[in-house]
Parts: sequence; structure tokens; C-alpha cells
Amino acid sequence: MRRRLPVLFTLLLCAGAAQAAREPVLKQVDLPHSYYWRELYLPQLTTGPSSASFLPDGDTLVYSMAGSLWRQRIDGDSATELTHPARAYDYQPDAARDGRSVVFARYDGNAVELWQLDLASGHEQALTSGGAVNVEPRLSPDGKRIAWVSTRGTGHFNLFVADLDAAGLHHAHMLLGERKSTTDRYYYSAFDHAINPSWSPDGKTLYYVSNPEITLGTGDLWSVPLDDPSHRRRILSEETSWSAQPELSPDGKRLLYSSYHGRQWQQLWLTTPEGAPPLPLSFGDFDRRNARWSPDGKRIAYIDNRDGNTALRVVEALGGATRTVAATKRSYRQPQAHLVLDIVDEHGARTPARVAVLASDGRAHAPRTAWMQADDSFDRAVQKTETHYFDCAPPCALDVPAGPTRILVQHGFAYAPWQQTVTAAAGSAAHLRAQLQPQRLPAAFGDWISADLHIHMNYGGHYHNTPAHLAQQARAEDLDLAWDLVVNKEERFPDIASFRTDPDPASTARTLVLHGQEYHTSLWGHLGLLGLDDHLLMPGFASYRHTAMASPYPTNGVIADLAHAEGGVVGYVHPFDTLPDPVHDAVLTDELPADVIHGKVDYIEVMGFSDHKATAQVWYRLLNLGFHLPTGAGTDAMANYASLRGPVGLNRVFLDTGGQLDQAAALTALKAGHGFASNGPLLGLLLDGAKPGDTLAAPGRHHYRVALRSPVAVDHLELVQNGKVVKRFTLSGDRHRFDGEGDIDLAGGWVLLRAWNDGADPLLLDLYPYATTNPVWLGDHVLAPGARDDAAWFALWMKRVIEAASARDDYNTAEEKRATLDYLNQARDAYLALASGAAPALPRGAR
Repeated sequence: MRRRLPVLFTLLLCAGAAQAAREPVLKQVDLPHSYYWRELYLPQLTTGPSSASFLPDGDTLVYSMAGSLWRQRIDGDSATELTHPARAYDYQPDAARDGRSVVFARYDGNAVELWQLDLASGHEQALTSGGAVNVEPRLSPDGKRIAWVSTRGTGHFNLFVADLDAAGLHHAHMLLGERKSTTDRYYYSAFDHAINPSWSPDGKTLYYVSNPEITLGTGDLWSVPLDDPSHRRRILSEETSWSAQPELSPDGKRLLYSSYHGRQWQQLWLTTPEGAPPLPLSFGDFDRRNARWSPDGKRIAYIDNRDGNTALRVVEALGGATRTVAATKRSYRQPQAHLVLDIVDEHGARTPARVAVLASDGRAHAPRTAWMQADDSFDRAVQKTETHYFDCAPPCALDVPAGPTRILVQHGFAYAPWQQTVTAAAGSAAHLRAQLQPQRLPAAFGDWISADLHIHMNYGGHYHNTPAHLAQQARAEDLDLAWDLVVNKEERFPDIASFRTDPDPASTARTLVLHGQEYHTSLWGHLGLLGLDDHLLMPGFASYRHTAMASPYPTNGVIADLAHAEGGVVGYVHPFDTLPDPVHDAVLTDELPADVIHGKVDYIEVMGFSDHKATAQVWYRLLNLGFHLPTGAGTDAMANYASLRGPVGLNRVFLDTGGQLDQAAALTALKAGHGFASNGPLLGLLLDGAKPGDTLAAPGRHHYRVALRSPVAVDHLELVQNGKVVKRFTLSGDRHRFDGEGDIDLAGGWVLLRAWNDGADPLLLDLYPYATTNPVWLGDHVLAPGARDDAAWFALWMKRVIEAASARDDYNTAEEKRATLDYLNQARDAYLALASGAAPALPRGAR
């Protein structure tokens, strides 16, 4: 393995490796919206504790931390590492009642399998195999059976049980069987799930969570007798969010679980096996989860994120006295070395940055208090597991197993990645200094600030984020402006208390934290609302089927008007994962074309949590019709997640504000199209001295000047006019840098510069490298040659949207339906007019 590690890490760091193929983590799970269930349900690598189980004495815990299992007395500060698998991570321990063994879940990059650890001998035994996702193992009170959740055979989360003896599992079977709900669900599979199992003290009943005929939330609390699964019983209706984990007290009288129950954060609650009205056991503006009773019922161990990172606490059930179980002293299974990393910029000044550390054990490591975060996809031909990383405010120190350790440091797009391998001997300390080298665009192309227009500070993740910590995350990514969009998560608005119309007090001279809103409707598409000067728009979402807010009204156009009345700026966020097909798509409801031709849209996230190339194709068609619709960019980063698509600032827009860092200047440049969007490459474009967003008087022969600076190798650099490539630039060497100029004949319409790759790059945690400038316009409102065909395409698109809107029977009033259909029909008629060569009756172009 030590011989292979350098090869693996070299491939990881090798920009431009042959057609890297990113695939989702745990791709065998057949559920929509992996960014919910992965973070909210499956165990993740955190430097702090993530789950715990009491040993029989009630004074000792076995818990998961940093991918290993540990044992520690609750009144001590010393922890002993029990497991440390190579190239894998251990989670979710459950201790046998006799104290002899622990079952747990092990993730190796391909699957999650169940294992058993003999505490006396240290022997480890695999209990499952086959490549499914197996989680939440729970031993019966007599230790002869085990219940867990598995995707085996279906790709869905189902409840399994099996007999267990020294030879392993026997008679494993799905307890409840597959069931498909008749209600339609957007965020959850059509197939019901059964999760969060626990045993009754007599071993005859399982308690769990399931969602038959529930539209939102992971479901209600249920019980099922093992000897008669057909007689399962709903205990309590509770719109839980993946982590209820009901567990009956040892006396069988109180059912403990975690819930947000009308609040913004998960706390501990109690009901009874009969479903008595629940009462809160804990309070606070942070999460308490993964709670377990002690064997005598006098204590409860749980995980909370009160201080930001995860922590293990134990509370006395009577009186509420609480202690923190902190592993100040650690006894490792492998010899350790100590690393200290300092990071400086080109001037020698310390600067925070994103760091990935891969040690000789093939596992990711971080400082003890750092937030470990991870990519959502990776190329299995290059890496064994997804990339894990942390933010380092230098100097940062960490312990790693002795041997070769690979370190990667990245700081935004204007600095080259820094990487080094260090071999540290056991008991030694190594000090590293990473000096970052800038690679900026020439000043002639603009004086930029960078902005991520779409961040969610908190969204149900493992960590508890704050504006001050968000500012630190942005600073590590060399991001100037971090826009937190307050948004609902089903029944919650986790960051609603942070909303304000002026910059957050946590902002610094170099990093601005602002708060806006994402308006949710899964029918029309999601909106980003920036610069609201009075209040959030409520209820914050529309068209949630089978709820009191099921009506398709208001349309996004109505919401845009309300936002504009507050001085806000309106954008379409994460628009398209695939290019819409008005002819063949089964259903088409996205309202973007209507809102653009009605003049409601100020920007579109061509770069976002979507497919950039597919979105660009729609954008080009709108530009061809003369709509001055600029690109923005937003990562849609759930910044308190341990597993997320990318860090804050992964997708960002560079705005030419003359270097001015304030909200008004940023919004002015955004609406004017003065800038470019990117997930890595930096682009500069001048056309006869005009910059993106500018308009030249007439077509003809023009002088261009272009520049590229990129932290990763770039395959293609092109000038695009009216949707067609008119100039390809030849990139050579390491393909990180290019400067060129020349003359070109251009007809009327628009022209922009784009950079893109055919496949992914392991250094860039996105689908593939991509960047695009905004257009330079050639003549005011000059239609591209193919504009009439584009207009006809949008007219057909609107026809399909009107069909879908007409078929809905859940408008609150006839007036809501009439207003909706009138708005959509007016847009379709306007596109038909453009397709025929006539002038539309509606105002054309974004505000």
C-alpha cells in the first residue's frame, strides 16, 4: 500500500488526467436528492464524535470519531482507539448487553458493510458483504439477533433482521417488504423507507421511522412486533428529518427521539410507546441527535453541535447535569507523527486555505477541532474514496500515522495549488511552509471581486454554522463576497434569525457576508433574491403537493415583482441538469422563459448546482433573442454539511466593480453583466476595448484580446458568437495559461469567451472545469440569425408549461388559476410573435 499511495496521490493531483469520470458517492442508493439523505442520514467523517453506545457499566462509552471506534469513561479524558481500518472509516457502534462485542458500520469508498468487534481480543469480523449500504446496526437485548437498515436488493432503505452467532449472520431478511406510496413525493423516493431501528427491552418489538403516504419528511414513529410484522403500528405522527432514532427506555415507559417539532433545530423529545403527546427534553438553537439511553436509564448520551463542530455529551435523566466527553488524551493503534502546516501568500503573509491530507493509512486527517468536509463524487479509477478537506487558519497542527503523508493546499482560483509529500517518523514533528503562487489576470481586463451568490449557511447538516464561521470559510477560499440565501427546509427556516438587509456584522474588510433568500417552488424553478431591503418573502415556498400550500400560485413572476418592490435582484438558480426538450420531456414546468420575456429576471446561474453546459445552451437561446440576461454563479453550498458538492465559492462570479467591495457595487455589476462566472479558470475578454456587458455600436471587423489563468489544465478555450464557436485557441504546455489577440469579423448579436473541459479534474470538486464571460453585445437588441427558431422553441416550451399548469387541480381559487394561465399565455404569445418576425407586446429583456 505504501508503494501505491504516491501513485494514487499523483493521479489525484494531476490536472488533466485522462477523462476523469466522477460518480456519486454510494451510487448504488436509488433515491433522489443525494445531498439530503447522504448528509442527514448516513454517517460522515467528522473530527468530533458522531455516534455512541454505552457499555454495560453505564460509565463507559464506545463511540465513533475521526473514522475510528474509541472507548472512554465518561468521567475521564483518555480515549483508546479500538479500530483503525486502512482506506476505510468506522461508524455507528452498538455495544452488546454483555459488553463483549460491538457491531458497527464500515465505509470503504464502495459500500457500507456491517462488522463486529470482539472487545477482548480485538478481532474484527465482517457480517455483511455484497456492496450494499448497510447502516444503523442494533443488537437485540440477548445478543442473538441484529436489526439494521440496508439497500440490499432494492437500492432503498429497508429494515432487515437476522440471527447472529459466532459464525456470523443467518436468515437475513427484509422485515417489512417494499411498499410504494400512492402520494407523489419530490424529495423522497416513491418507495417507502424504514429507518432508525431500535429494540424493546424484551426483544419482541422494533421501533423505527417510516413514511407511508407522507409527502414531506422522513416519516412517523412506528413499532412492529418481530413475530407478526403485518401488525405494525403508528405511534406518533411526526414530520421527522432522517435522524429521529426512537429508542425505548430500559423500563419500557419512555420513547426518546430527536425532532425539530416546530423549531429550527433538532432537540431531544419524549413520548410513550402508546404515542402520548410529546414533551421536549432539551432546548437550544443547535442540534442534539443520536441519543442513547444508558443500561439503567439514568443517563442519555448524545451528539450536539452547540460549539460548531460535533461533540459528545452525557446528561443525567434526572436533574439535567451534563458533562462533555472529550478525548484530550488519545491512545492510538498506530504510531503517530505530528505535522504543523504554515501557509503564506506571495508576500509572506499568513493566509487561510483549504487543505486535504492523505496519510500512510490511506485515510483523510485533519486537526482535532477542524470541520472535516467531503466531496459528493469521485473518480474510482483515481481515488479509493472521495476527497476530504478542511479549512486551515495557519499554523494548523494535526497528528497522522507515521509514514508518507500527502498534503494539498488550495486558495481560490487566483493561486496555483500547492502540494507536497512528507515522510515523518513515529514520535517526530514535521513543520511545513506552503508558499502560494499567484496567477492573476492582467489588470486591463478588470478590477474584480469574487462572489458566491448562493450559499446556505445552515441546512440540517452535521455542523452548526454562524456568520463569523461562514466568513472564515469564504476567506479560506479567497472569496470576497459570501451570499447566504435563507431558505426553508420543509418545515424549517434554519437561518431566518440571521436575515438582515445590511452586511452582516461578521463581515471583515476582506470578506463580506450578506443575507438574501432562495424562494422554493419545485414546480416553476427556484429563485435567488438578493438585496432585499425590508423583509423575507413568505411563506418562502409554493406548490408543495398535498399540503396547505399546494397551489401553483404564486408564480415566480409574482415573487419577482414582490422582490423588485423591495429593491431586490432576482435570479434563476441551479437551472438545468439536462437540456429541456419541449417535444419529448414527459412534463415541463420551468417558468424561466416566461419570466425572462416578461422582464422579471436579472441574472441566471449559468454556473451552479446544475449542468453548466446544458444551462448555457438555454442561456444562448435567450441571448440570441436580444435578452440582456447576465450570468451569475452560486455553489448552492450547504455550508454546515460534512458531505457536500463543493466548498463555499466552488461556483462564483467575478464582478468588475473597480475593486469596490460592497453590496450595491456588486449588484450593479451583476445586473450590468460586467464579469465572468467560473469554477476555476479565470477569463479576460476585450473586444475593441469593450468588456463583457458593454455594447459596441455595430458589427464588422473587431480586435480581440483574451487571457486565461487557471489552477487546473484547460482543454478548450473558445470565442462563441450567437451560440456558435467562431474562434478556437490552441493551448499548449500545462494548459494553465494563455494570452492572445487578433482581429475577427463578427456579425451582429453577441460574443463571449468560454473555457471548458470534456471531463472532470480531480483538483476541482465539480462536474468539470468551466468558465464563461458575459457577452459583449454587437448592436443594441440585434437578433441572432437563428433567433426565430429559438423563439419557436421557447413558444413550444411555454405550451408544455401551460399544459402542466392547466392540469393542476389544487389552486386555491379560480382567480389564482386564471392569473397563472394568463401570465403564461402572454409569454407564449410573445415568443410566437418573435418567431413570426413581429415585435412582441411584452417588454423584452431582463430588468
